[in-house]
Amino acid sequence: MSSVASVHSLWTVAAGAPGKIPGPHIEYAQLSPTLIVLGAAVIGVLIEAFVPRAARYYSQLLLSLVALAAAFAAVIGLAAGGFGSSKAHIAAMGAIAVDGPALFLQGTILLVSLIAVFTFAERRLDPAAHGKRVDSFAAEVAAVPGGAAEQAAVKAGFTTTEVFPILLFAVGGMLVFPAANDLLTLFVALEVFSLPLYILCALARRQRLLSQEAAVKYFLLGAFSSAFLLFGVALLYGYAGTVTYAGIAEVVSDGAKQIDPALAGTMGNDALLLIGGALVLMGLLFKVGAVPFHMWTPDVYQGAPTPVTGFMAAATKVAAFGALLRLLYVVLPGLRWDWRPVLWGVAILTMLGGAVVAITQTDIKRLLAYSSIAHAGFILAGVIATSEDGVSSVLFYLGAYSFVTLGAFAVVTLVRDAGGEATQLSKWAGLGRRSPLVAAVFAVFLLAFAGIPLTSGFAGKFAVFKAAAQSGAGWLVVVGVLSSAIAAFFYIRVIVLMFFNEPKADGPTVAVPSPLTTTAIAIGVTATLVLGLAPQYFLDLAGQAGVFVR
Repeated sequence: MSSVASVHSLWTVAAGAPGKIPGPHIEYAQLSPTLIVLGAAVIGVLIEAFVPRAARYYSQLLLSLVALAAAFAAVIGLAAGGFGSSKAHIAAMGAIAVDGPALFLQGTILLVSLIAVFTFAERRLDPAAHGKRVDSFAAEVAAVPGGAAEQAAVKAGFTTTEVFPILLFAVGGMLVFPAANDLLTLFVALEVFSLPLYILCALARRQRLLSQEAAVKYFLLGAFSSAFLLFGVALLYGYAGTVTYAGIAEVVSDGAKQIDPALAGTMGNDALLLIGGALVLMGLLFKVGAVPFHMWTPDVYQGAPTPVTGFMAAATKVAAFGALLRLLYVVLPGLRWDWRPVLWGVAILTMLGGAVVAITQTDIKRLLAYSSIAHAGFILAGVIATSEDGVSSVLFYLGAYSFVTLGAFAVVTLVRDAGGEATQLSKWAGLGRRSPLVAAVFAVFLLAFAGIPLTSGFAGKFAVFKAAAQSGAGWLVVVGVLSSAIAAFFYIRVIVLMFFNEPKADGPTVAVPSPLTTTAIAIGVTATLVLGLAPQYFLDLAGQAGVFVR
């Protein structure tokens, strides 16, 4: 009882003494990209509540595009103001890093999200239902699939415009994730972008049950990975007595200088450091989709609405690799000899596993899912380089890969039959004769995935493998080249299927999209070719952005 009273008196004394509780110092201008996106997401929720249903679609679309464009402009402004180089520092009382990698990754995420909004808003691919245009998302999400409530919602022409604020909340979390500078901010950002993605995966208009199954799988496995990450955070706090990246790095390199009496028994205990670091790494490798934490990827990519799959495949990888780089390069550089061999094994398994299993796939979305797993392995080769070239090559690869991925999934939404999207590979036979332009565009994306010269995929792979080879990971590069050769087989197999096979009489048709999806695909193709033909400017940009603030 007396201890409770003494604690209470401490509170009242601290509150009563002027100047004893410091007010938080937040650099709002430097956090503006994230604040703009999250502010727009909140306004989007209010639009859902107060704006008439007929006006919501255009209101949400306009709000999302303006917010993402404004946030991207804010990132450009910060980079132009020197916050990516000379003025790089830790903002928000040590919680957020404003530096080159953070701004580069945030800019990439915002551009990817801007293009993803175009695919989310597409309403011309399905035939109109009851005189109303429909999109990729369920008319009444809370209704039982196939039930009377859903049928009534479809008849009334309802559309799920909530997807736009949900997307913005996910983007807000993704912007914080690679910039987080303490483990609690990292965990909060992880949850802020994961929960909206779980919801988006369940919203497909067609194949509702498959979509809901994908969302449940993603949610359950995501909850496990979050738990691992949080347990790792707790162990690292027990080891270092702090959750800040700089504090943990200092204890790793110099040992515990100032021992917190409450943690005296555990501080500096290497077992806590190794187990905690491994658990946090595990949580991040799950988000990246690396083997053996990849099991959710094919099912979720296949079941989620295709615009969501494209957004998730591109943006989540960028955010997760950014966080992984910061953890390994800022917090645990002193443990390099411990984590490098582990990541060698993970990278080799991921490259070979993704490439070999993709050969057996008969569904285009599952094939692209295993392709994304293989690419996670290639990017890990750059992470393992532990050099400035390694960081810049990973940044370039993430930027190049995200545009190719978005474009590829946007093309997948166009190929349709009576049941919606025709994702079975056998149905794509002869597509090059039925719709040469769409097949040619998809072939460009497949060649970029395969890493064929003059595409962005080649420039990215070359940069990553070069950085890995220079850091002494020559054998890893050999495995990477072999995996690329295996992967090239199934990409080229799809191109052969489209252009050299006879089209089936009852084959799918290619829907004519609105300017929204056309723009998304055009940007994807342009970025793929520009980054392949003239990559040097962007490689230099990634090189300038490749230094973490510590």
